[in-house]
Amino acid sequence: MDACNVVENIYLLAIITVLSILQNVEKECTGHNTHAVAIERVSCANRNCTDAYPTFMVVMWCAGVCLNQAPAAFAGLLYLVVRHKYFIGYMGQTSQSTPGYLFGKRILLFLVLMCVVGILNYLLLRLFGSDYRETVETFTSAASTLLLIP
Repeated sequence: MDACNVVENIYLLAIITVLSILQNVEKECTGHNTHAVAIERVSCANRNCTDAYPTFMVVMWCAGVCLNQAPAAFAGLLYLVVRHKYFIGYMGQTSQSTPGYLFGKRILLFLVLMCVVGILNYLLLRLFGSDYRETVETFTSAASTLLLIP
Protein backbone atom coordinates (compact mmCIF):
# COMPACT_ATOMS: atom_id res chain seq x y z
CA MET A 1 0.00 0.00 0.00
CA ASP A 2 1.58 3.26 -1.06
CA ALA A 3 1.51 6.50 0.91
CA CYS A 4 -1.20 8.06 -1.26
CA ASN A 5 -3.63 5.23 -0.50
CA VAL A 6 -2.92 5.49 3.22
CA VAL A 7 -3.61 9.24 3.21
CA GLU A 8 -6.85 8.71 1.28
CA ASN A 9 -8.02 6.37 4.03
CA ILE A 10 -7.29 8.72 6.92
CA TYR A 11 -7.32 12.34 5.72
CA LEU A 12 -10.76 13.11 7.22
CA LEU A 13 -9.63 11.73 10.56
CA ALA A 14 -6.48 13.85 10.35
CA ILE A 15 -8.53 16.99 9.67
CA ILE A 16 -10.73 16.36 12.72
CA THR A 17 -7.62 15.68 14.80
CA VAL A 18 -6.10 19.03 13.80
CA LEU A 19 -9.39 20.82 14.52
CA SER A 20 -9.54 19.19 17.96
CA ILE A 21 -5.97 20.27 18.67
CA LEU A 22 -6.86 23.84 17.73
CA GLN A 23 -9.89 23.64 19.99
CA ASN A 24 -7.70 22.50 22.88
CA VAL A 25 -5.33 25.44 22.64
CA GLU A 26 -5.73 27.46 25.78
CA LYS A 27 -5.35 31.20 25.73
CA GLU A 28 -4.01 32.90 28.77
CA CYS A 29 -6.41 35.19 30.51
CA THR A 30 -4.83 38.61 30.36
CA GLY A 31 -7.77 40.51 31.81
CA HIS A 32 -8.25 41.16 35.49
CA ASN A 33 -11.19 38.94 36.34
CA THR A 34 -12.13 39.06 39.98
CA HIS A 35 -14.88 36.45 39.68
CA ALA A 36 -13.38 33.37 41.33
CA VAL A 37 -16.51 31.33 40.54
CA ALA A 38 -16.19 31.98 36.81
CA ILE A 39 -12.52 31.02 36.85
CA GLU A 40 -13.33 27.82 38.74
CA ARG A 41 -16.05 26.92 36.19
CA VAL A 42 -13.64 27.44 33.30
CA SER A 43 -11.04 25.31 35.03
CA CYS A 44 -13.51 22.52 35.80
CA ALA A 45 -14.96 22.47 32.27
CA ASN A 46 -11.45 22.40 30.83
CA ARG A 47 -10.47 19.47 33.08
CA ASN A 48 -13.60 17.55 32.09
CA CYS A 49 -12.94 18.08 28.38
CA THR A 50 -9.27 17.16 28.78
CA ASP A 51 -10.16 13.95 30.64
CA ALA A 52 -12.44 12.77 27.81
CA TYR A 53 -10.10 13.81 24.99
CA PRO A 54 -7.90 10.67 24.83
CA THR A 55 -10.97 8.42 24.74
CA PHE A 56 -12.46 10.47 21.93
CA MET A 57 -9.28 10.36 19.85
CA VAL A 58 -8.80 6.61 20.27
CA VAL A 59 -12.36 5.62 19.39
CA MET A 60 -12.56 8.04 16.47
CA TRP A 61 -9.33 6.73 14.92
CA CYS A 62 -10.22 3.11 15.67
CA ALA A 63 -13.67 3.53 14.09
CA GLY A 64 -12.22 5.29 11.07
CA VAL A 65 -9.44 2.81 10.45
CA CYS A 66 -11.34 -0.38 11.30
CA LEU A 67 -14.57 0.51 9.54
CA ASN A 68 -15.10 3.77 7.64
CA GLN A 69 -13.49 7.18 7.99
CA ALA A 70 -16.43 9.27 6.73
CA PRO A 71 -18.97 8.50 9.50
CA ALA A 72 -16.19 8.44 12.10
CA ALA A 73 -14.99 11.89 11.01
CA PHE A 74 -18.58 13.18 10.93
CA ALA A 75 -19.14 11.90 14.47
CA GLY A 76 -15.81 13.46 15.46
CA LEU A 77 -16.83 16.82 14.07
CA LEU A 78 -20.14 16.61 15.93
CA TYR A 79 -18.25 15.73 19.09
CA LEU A 80 -16.12 18.88 18.75
CA VAL A 81 -19.25 21.00 18.35
CA VAL A 82 -20.88 19.30 21.33
CA ARG A 83 -17.74 19.72 23.43
CA HIS A 84 -17.82 23.44 22.65
CA LYS A 85 -21.52 23.54 23.59
CA TYR A 86 -20.72 21.71 26.83
CA PHE A 87 -17.97 24.19 27.67
CA ILE A 88 -20.20 27.20 26.95
CA GLY A 89 -23.04 25.62 28.94
CA TYR A 90 -20.70 25.10 31.86
CA MET A 91 -19.96 28.82 31.86
CA GLY A 92 -23.59 29.51 32.77
CA GLN A 93 -25.10 27.11 35.24
CA THR A 94 -23.84 23.58 35.61
CA SER A 95 -27.25 22.23 34.55
CA GLN A 96 -26.87 23.96 31.16
CA SER A 97 -23.94 21.69 30.36
CA THR A 98 -25.93 18.47 30.82
CA PRO A 99 -27.37 18.29 27.25
CA GLY A 100 -23.90 18.72 25.76
CA TYR A 101 -22.49 16.11 28.12
CA LEU A 102 -25.16 13.53 27.28
CA PHE A 103 -24.94 14.21 23.55
CA GLY A 104 -21.16 13.78 23.72
CA LYS A 105 -21.57 10.43 25.47
CA ARG A 106 -23.97 9.31 22.72
CA ILE A 107 -21.43 10.21 20.05
CA LEU A 108 -18.69 8.33 21.89
CA LEU A 109 -21.00 5.29 22.16
CA PHE A 110 -21.60 5.42 18.40
CA LEU A 111 -17.85 5.52 17.77
CA VAL A 112 -17.25 2.62 20.18
CA LEU A 113 -19.92 0.59 18.38
CA MET A 114 -18.23 1.36 15.06
CA CYS A 115 -14.95 0.09 16.51
CA VAL A 116 -16.50 -3.13 17.77
CA VAL A 117 -18.32 -3.79 14.49
CA GLY A 118 -15.17 -3.10 12.48
CA ILE A 119 -13.12 -5.47 14.62
CA LEU A 120 -15.82 -8.16 14.50
CA ASN A 121 -16.00 -7.85 10.71
CA TYR A 122 -12.23 -8.28 10.49
CA LEU A 123 -12.41 -11.40 12.69
CA LEU A 124 -15.26 -12.83 10.59
CA LEU A 125 -13.22 -12.22 7.46
CA ARG A 126 -10.12 -13.86 8.94
CA LEU A 127 -11.84 -16.83 10.56
CA PHE A 128 -14.72 -17.60 8.20
CA GLY A 129 -14.00 -15.64 5.02
CA SER A 130 -17.23 -13.63 5.36
CA ASP A 131 -16.83 -9.93 4.64
CA TYR A 132 -19.74 -7.70 5.63
CA ARG A 133 -17.77 -4.47 5.38
CA GLU A 134 -19.82 -2.88 2.59
CA THR A 135 -23.10 -3.64 4.35
CA VAL A 136 -21.81 -2.32 7.65
CA GLU A 137 -20.32 0.80 6.04
CA THR A 138 -23.67 1.57 4.40
CA PHE A 139 -25.45 1.11 7.71
CA THR A 140 -23.02 3.27 9.70
CA SER A 141 -23.09 6.02 7.08
CA ALA A 142 -26.87 6.12 7.33
CA ALA A 143 -26.83 5.80 11.13
CA SER A 144 -24.36 8.66 11.55
CA THR A 145 -27.01 11.11 10.40
CA LEU A 146 -29.17 9.96 13.31
CA LEU A 147 -26.62 11.58 15.60
CA LEU A 148 -28.06 14.94 14.57
CA ILE A 149 -31.29 14.17 16.43
CA PRO A 150 -31.03 15.77 19.88
